[in-house]
Amino acid sequence: MNILNLLNAMPGVFSQGLIWGITAIGIYITYRVLDIADLTVDGSLCTGGAVCIMMMLSGHNVFIAMITATLAGMLTGLVTGLFHTFMGIPAILAGILSQLGLYSVNLKIMGKANQAINVDKYDLLVSLRYIKGVVFYKNPIFVVAFTILILVFILYWFFGTELGCALRATGCNGNMSRAQGINTNKSKVLGLMISNGLVGLSGALLAQYQGFADINMGRGAIVIGLAAVIIGEAVFGKIFKNFGFKLIGVVLGSIIYYIVLQVVIWLKIVDTDSLKLLSALIVAVFLAIPFWKGKYFSKSVLKPANKKSRLN
Repeated sequence: MNILNLLNAMPGVFSQGLIWGITAIGIYITYRVLDIADLTVDGSLCTGGAVCIMMMLSGHNVFIAMITATLAGMLTGLVTGLFHTFMGIPAILAGILSQLGLYSVNLKIMGKANQAINVDKYDLLVSLRYIKGVVFYKNPIFVVAFTILILVFILYWFFGTELGCALRATGCNGNMSRAQGINTNKSKVLGLMISNGLVGLSGALLAQYQGFADINMGRGAIVIGLAAVIIGEAVFGKIFKNFGFKLIGVVLGSIIYYIVLQVVIWLKIVDTDSLKLLSALIVAVFLAIPFWKGKYFSKSVLKPANKKSRLN
């Protein structure tokens, strides 16, 4: 095992981690802020990529294509939100229904299961070809990192506004929020739209980076995003208390996740066909840690205190 191979792969790992970090931010908004398990992302990621690639193939500017991809992602979040609030469907089932429907929608958008785009013929914002041998401002690591900083700044500002605080209050305590006059249904729909808009943007960047949009490119996105969120919280949770820094921690969690995967592949611990299984196990373990701490470790700490109180 040549360590140079691992080091040479790191720029690509960082690029992928950053791109998926935008998806992780979107999942953080629904999973942590809204307290909703939204499975729409497996479909909306592909929607963003499909819309972006088809817009560019039809001659549109890359920035127009990415804005349209973001809006398409927001539309998928709107559909899920209406399923949940207007039709009374449980949030997790609403996401599954949207995800299922988006499979057909994405096929219609692309016209077939896969659409490729040539970096030599189209002016892409990010590409695997730009990893090495280009000026720094064209490098995907710089481009995506700069994009994330802008997104974090916008989200930090938004969640400090009255509307953003209402959205956060809805996730904390829906009943109390309604008692304070907050339209919680509106907040949920808006949160789902913002989340899936970010996922759509991530899909647009991912499709450009890999040079194609594929009908299965979003499969397992929720697991990767959750892994990034959980790892980010576990590693940086005690360091980053500010909301903006928490979002950055989620992105760093995504990078760590991809570094771990690359190291696992390099060490040949598992084959590439088992990476989805490994991802699921990572998420399961990190989700179980708080439960294990509360069930097993807290009791062992409390027992001596109880004995002491009885003696008194």
